Amino acid sequence: MTHIIILEIGIAVLLVALVGLLANRLRFSVIPFFIVIGMLLGNEEYPTFISNFLGQVDNPSLTSGFNVVWSFFTFTESKPFIEFMGRLGVLFLLFYLGLEFSVGRLVKSGKSIVTGGALYVLINFVSGLFIGWLMDLPFKELMVLCGLMTSSSTAIVAKVLTDLKRTANAETEVIMGMIMFDDLFIAMHISFLSGLILTGGTSFAAVAGTSLLALGFILTFLILGRKLIPFIDKLLQDKSSELFILIIFSLLFVIAGFSETIHVAEAIGALMAGLVFADSKYIKKIEAMVLPYKDFFGAMFFFSFGLSIDIYSLGGAIGWAALAAIVTIIGNVASGYFAARFSKLKPRTSFDIGFTLSARGEFSIIMANIGKAGGLLPVIQSFVVVYVLILSIVSPLLTKESRNMWNGLFGKDTPPSKPQKSLSDLEVSVKESS
Repeated sequence: MTHIIILEIGIAVLLVALVGLLANRLRFSVIPFFIVIGMLLGNEEYPTFISNFLGQVDNPSLTSGFNVVWSFFTFTESKPFIEFMGRLGVLFLLFYLGLEFSVGRLVKSGKSIVTGGALYVLINFVSGLFIGWLMDLPFKELMVLCGLMTSSSTAIVAKVLTDLKRTANAETEVIMGMIMFDDLFIAMHISFLSGLILTGGTSFAAVAGTSLLALGFILTFLILGRKLIPFIDKLLQDKSSELFILIIFSLLFVIAGFSETIHVAEAIGALMAGLVFADSKYIKKIEAMVLPYKDFFGAMFFFSFGLSIDIYSLGGAIGWAALAAIVTIIGNVASGYFAARFSKLKPRTSFDIGFTLSARGEFSIIMANIGKAGGLLPVIQSFVVVYVLILSIVSPLLTKESRNMWNGLFGKDTPPSKPQKSLSDLEVSVKESS
């Protein structure tokens, strides 16, 4: 049946495109739609309502015909290739994030990163410890849970700010600074999880050694990358579009592959590659060339994640995920309040900051996949599906209504009234001017 691989992939891409169009029509984030369509398909068992319908009809010909049609939607032959496309999606997502990052921007954002970002990470990490304690999770599962509850979705946040036309607002700089700090923390936490889970290290020394190796890998790229960028620019100079993108992709895959061989997550290698190219004088051309690949393979990443989930196994995680989502929103509003104070913004921007940062997506799923690769408890996979679905839907809605919610709770900010001049004051001012 290998001859139907192309057809199955075509069906998968068509379905992803259709739900993407639906999401845009509804003005929602596309991420939950990609995950849900993957969850609904990919299982050899029919959904309950279809099984009940076929059982009531009791027509062998209809059942046989439906079996043939349904076989195309289980993606039995193409699932490994779709999973590989999802893996490429992680690399392109992190590489593009690195391009947007740049070491220079990190240094320039200074106060917004250190104060608001550190508090944001601390509150969310402690929230993860609290939920994990309530769930009575072992240490490895607990660390994965803390990571996925701390990682905001850069993709959703950027889209929400753009859709609501808030990119020029004062609080947006604070939001982006906090996200950059969060992404740096997540890069280190993914490295820590790799040492804890993927390498099989059980002793503190083994885990610490792998984490230090990851830290050394990151610092090496931050230092040497900026020194190598003139050489890379010379290599890219006056190249055709074909050679240009071949050079970029070859360096991306080699760096990501090398990081994986030294037990540092390949996603970290892709992020470091992006950070290096962020200081290139060809950054605009690189972004323009990489963007379509990031969008396509990123969509397949969320779809392939949905395919890996058994929709009937989510029941036990719904309550915990809903509680975690509520705790996340409350914690993020609190961090938004303090970030607004540190940055001397109006108190009402705390709702804008907190609700915007509550979105969860790609990085939560990446860390859950690390847990899956390490054979951790399946509840982590079920938890992250429900958790991401809730916050990727609720966060944009709350962000859109953040101003109205603040006004409803605390009243509108009234501008200071100017003192009105009396008639005699006006006559005096006229005489003085004349």
